[in-house]
Amino acid sequence: MMRLDPALSDEGPNGEESVTTVDLEKAMRQESRQLELPLEDRGEAPNVQGSGEAGTVAHGDERSGSEHLLMEGVVGRVNLVRALKRVRRNKGSPGIDGMSVEELPEYLRRHWGEIRQRLLAGTYQPKPVRRQEIPKSGGGVRELGIPTVLDRFIQQAILQVLQPRFDPTFSRHSHGFRPGRRAHDAVREAQQYIQEGRRWVVDVDLEKFFDRVNHDVLMGRLAKRIEDKAMLRIIRRYLEAGVMANGVVMERHMGTPQGGPLSPLLANVLLDEVDKELERRGHAFVRYADDCNVYVRSKRAGERVMQALRHLYGKLRLQVNEEKSAVARVWDRQFLGYSFWVAAGKVVKRRVSKKALTKFKERVRQITSRSGGRSLQQVVEELRRYVLGWKAYFGLADTPGVFRDLDQWIHRRLRTLQLRQWKRGRTAYRELRARGVSENLAWRAARFARSWWHVAAHHALHTALPGAYFDELGVPRLTPH
Repeated sequence: MMRLDPALSDEGPNGEESVTTVDLEKAMRQESRQLELPLEDRGEAPNVQGSGEAGTVAHGDERSGSEHLLMEGVVGRVNLVRALKRVRRNKGSPGIDGMSVEELPEYLRRHWGEIRQRLLAGTYQPKPVRRQEIPKSGGGVRELGIPTVLDRFIQQAILQVLQPRFDPTFSRHSHGFRPGRRAHDAVREAQQYIQEGRRWVVDVDLEKFFDRVNHDVLMGRLAKRIEDKAMLRIIRRYLEAGVMANGVVMERHMGTPQGGPLSPLLANVLLDEVDKELERRGHAFVRYADDCNVYVRSKRAGERVMQALRHLYGKLRLQVNEEKSAVARVWDRQFLGYSFWVAAGKVVKRRVSKKALTKFKERVRQITSRSGGRSLQQVVEELRRYVLGWKAYFGLADTPGVFRDLDQWIHRRLRTLQLRQWKRGRTAYRELRARGVSENLAWRAARFARSWWHVAAHHALHTALPGAYFDELGVPRLTPH
């Protein structure tokens, strides 16, 4: 049996390939022989352009992949092993069939031949997605569609074939859900436009974008890029797969629900048309997923651009959310959680937006409000995970003073929590004395022990529970110390 390239193999802790991966390879290799696929096929996606490692497509009407070439790449052995690794790494909850990620390899060993044949024939039918509602910080809910584990696996395999072909054709001003790009790149680009003197922004928010994607419009754009009919059929079926809510399956005639691996790529395919038109007109813009900001030098120019965007999005059957969209001064708007300000020397700086700061504090309050029978160390573990993730994203802000204040506020929240766990003044007095606080200070703090937030700022608590104590517990700091 041919072994996988080490970079694509699924290795155990001692470097051996896992039984799951080896068995899956054997099953897929056997099915390839049964279906009389070329023996030299190693599972790589065919290079339908004839040159270049990524097999990229050109702009315009040139399309990627003749009949079945792309789908053969999707069901290729190496591509599938990579997809399985990604799905297992991402984990995620089961879909409507209840199958877990751990059960997927065994299911594939038993059923892959049939699934593969249906994919190539264009007869595979995805299962409906499971609806899951996620509360939004500003109110309302965001609807996710959770596909079955098998459908996530197939979508991931399709994504790995299409993304290398589509991504090089997308605008350089688009940063969302693209390899090698992230939100920080979009924020830096926005900052650059403002530094150049564009102090007005056309901030466009699309009304429930992922829920309102028009299937016919999207498939029309895909048909300009893809010749493989089987590929187009399976994408259309994923778009039209129903949604199960409260045990009832409902048909879906629009939208590409968030939750599946393919949705972000399909969103970029649709919105790329607007990007290209903005480029053609010479506008300074930046887009991350459905968040698009255009930077201009005057309010009047911004209003003209806003009107043009309404027309461009209208052609795609998308609707601008007029309540959340605006032409405004850049200082009055936020982008991806960041806002901007001017420091000495007229240098534009980044900071965490007020909305993002409020959300951060709300979450920290939730974590530290009540222990629920947990020890301080257990609370710290949950807090640590959240703060580290927040710091990784918002560490781009040029506001060390704000971060320092947040560090002190977090420590005060934890001192308050510790006082709640001590409950009585007598217990607080004993614990403070045991931590080296003088008798007088311990008594003065303990007699107001139930005024938790007030006492948490007392010198006695800073002595007993200094910042170094929380450092030892593992509470991360937002600023160096």
